[in-house]
Formats: sequence, structure tokens, C-alpha cells
Amino acid sequence: MKFSPDSTDVDLVQGCLEGHRLAQKYLYQRYFGRMLGIAMRYTSNREEATEILNMAFLKVFDHLDQFRGTGELGGWIARIVFHTAIDHVRAQTSYRKTIDFNAEGELPVENDAIEQLAAEDLFKVIQKLPNASRTVFCLYVIDGFKHHEIAEQLGISEGTSKWHLSEARKELKKLLRNYLPVRETAYRHRNG
Repeated sequence: MKFSPDSTDVDLVQGCLEGHRLAQKYLYQRYFGRMLGIAMRYTSNREEATEILNMAFLKVFDHLDQFRGTGELGGWIARIVFHTAIDHVRAQTSYRKTIDFNAEGELPVENDAIEQLAAEDLFKVIQKLPNASRTVFCLYVIDGFKHHEIAEQLGISEGTSKWHLSEARKELKKLLRNYLPVRETAYRHRNG
């Protein structure tokens, strides 16, 4: 069978199961962009995200025989990328084990600041957060996990998860204050 970028997922999966390198290449290329976005939520740069993505695709190719075809292939791959990213973060990040329970509650991030940012700009700001806080922030805000679920996934207490979310929001608020004037000046300079 010949494989191309236009091959169906079913054909590419079958080709991968039979060990065809071209099928692997096209499957990887098809899902690279979408999966890179998932990996980048939990990393501070593209290189680290690509490393996670490559580890995840090794798992995909090793376990493709477990894909039952009952759901979307992209969703199945996304779960593997997500879990690989979380495992990577867990191995690379040390979380604080003690929490000051008198710390400030959750601080809202001002909506007008977020509205002025393009999604890509916001993503760049989130990547500047410290690893542990960025991970908890993404799990809670972007992926919709509850604190008890985050605590279980990362091997931390719920209090630690709440503390990291609070710290991420405080840091994000500072970063947004610093980021917006720079962005507006650059925009005016380019279009002025």
C-alpha cells in the first residue's frame, strides 16, 4: 500500500501497525501541530514541548494496537501526549510541600487585559510562569481539572494545588501588566 499525506487515519494506523515508516511519518505530521499545542501548555519552550511530543509519539507507535477505533484517533493521541507531558513535568518540577493557608485567596486576572491579548500572546505569557505553577494553572484553567484531580495527578496535596494556582494568577497579573505596554508600543510603532 502506498501512503501519502492524504491517506486516511485508518490506512495510516494499519500501515503503522505493519511497520511502514512512511505511514508513521504521515501520522506524525498530521497530528504534530495539534499535539504540540497540548505539550506547550506544560513547558516553557518549543524544544521541550517537541521532546515531550516525540516521547509521546513513541508511546503512540508502541501502543497503536490498543487503539480500538471507537473514538477519534486524535483524541486518543491527545490523551497520550497529555499524560506524557504531565509525567515530564512531574519528573522535572519540585512542588512545595508546605502551604501558608493564610495566603491570599484567588486573585482574578483583569478581563480587559486578557481581551487585548491575542491567544498566541497569552500563551507566551503563560509560558513565563514557573513550571509548577504553570502546570497547575493549565490543568485547572485550561483543562478544567479540579484541585483534588490535580493533586492526584501530580502527587501533591490539594492545598499545594490551590497555592500554585493562586501564585500563578498573581504572577500572571504582574506579567500582563508588564507585557501589555510593551505590546501596545510595538503595535503603534509598526502601524503608526
